Amino acid sequence: MTNRTQPISELLGTAAAQAAPVVRGIADDSFAAPTPCSEYDVRALLNHLFHVVVNFQALAAKQPADFASNPDYLADADWRTRFDAETAKLVAAWAAPGAEEGVSAGMGLPARTVGSMALLDLTVHIWDLAQATGRSFEPDPDVVENLAELVEQMAPTARTMNVFGEEVAPSEGASAFERLLAATGRNPRDWAAAVH
Repeated sequence: MTNRTQPISELLGTAAAQAAPVVRGIADDSFAAPTPCSEYDVRALLNHLFHVVVNFQALAAKQPADFASNPDYLADADWRTRFDAETAKLVAAWAAPGAEEGVSAGMGLPARTVGSMALLDLTVHIWDLAQATGRSFEPDPDVVENLAELVEQMAPTARTMNVFGEEVAPSEGASAFERLLAATGRNPRDWAAAVH
């Protein structure tokens, strides 16, 4: 049963800790590799994820986010260390008093839902990056459990907006995380076969 009382900051902390070794292990020479998120190669997806992590710090504080710009976070040679620092700031921002309360001014959604959107990106896109660079990744079961309801609720709108692809039929015996990936339009079995 999903623990809806578990703070988003705790779940983000767990996701960030699991994301760190995946991001640190990405070599610069793999930047051009394709990812399961078809419109992004590894470099573009890293920049997208960075941008999410930075902007959702502002959203936690009920401040406006800037998704119009497209900065190159990887231009900094020390980008891996910066990713760790920015995810730590994200966790802290959502741990601040009142972060999960009320409605996001920028998105018009309940604050907890907004925090869960950051959690989703920090989970699914880390899987994308792991798959793209030949590694496996299995997030914490509590994170997956807390995301399942969000994905179910958001999927129709997300597909209309091309944020999710068309749902993939999960294979027999699929794990909870594989079902979540399938709901976002990813085929975990196809990409899993390519892991070496």
